[in-house]
Amino acid sequence: MRLLEEILDFNEQFVEEKKYEKYTTTKLPNKKMVLLTCMDTRLVELLPKALNVKNGDVKLVKNAGALVTHPFGSIMRSLLVAVYQLQAEEVLIIGHHDCGMSGMKPDGIMESMRKRGKSEAALDTITYSGVDVKEWLRGFENVEESVAHSVKMVKKHPLMPDDIPVHGLVIHPSTGKLDLVVNGYEN
Repeated sequence: MRLLEEILDFNEQFVEEKKYEKYTTTKLPNKKMVLLTCMDTRLVELLPKALNVKNGDVKLVKNAGALVTHPFGSIMRSLLVAVYQLQAEEVLIIGHHDCGMSGMKPDGIMESMRKRGKSEAALDTITYSGVDVKEWLRGFENVEESVAHSVKMVKKHPLMPDDIPVHGLVIHPSTGKLDLVVNGYEN
């Protein structure tokens, strides 16, 4: 059985048995917070447990590295929607140690793309469209600095309300220990 079929079979039983009922909540976050974190598989269950959040408590946005790389990209838009439309009153940006984006070099990704059949013409098209592909695919060297940079981009965004605290933390992906990088109440 292929993965999609497995998922759909499970889902059919999940719905028939009404297992969804224990997850019922509203679209507004109970703890009035939006959280940006990494898509790392180790954080799927660990992060909510380490923060004491459950279904319905927070708006959760994930991407590779918990990065805000563009002031008008989809991550920033999601954070603004959470604040202006979904009653989030605080922003948490949580990176993690041993992140795949740490030390990631664009040349390695581009080589993987070529090996999977992407041509130089495809990469050139993106470059000619005004995107610096190497910069777009670049990771970071220091997770604390990366989190602090993302916090600054969010806090200084011209559309983010001045009274919204933006916090930055780093979580250990094995233990769940949180290290404070930026206390948004003090900035």
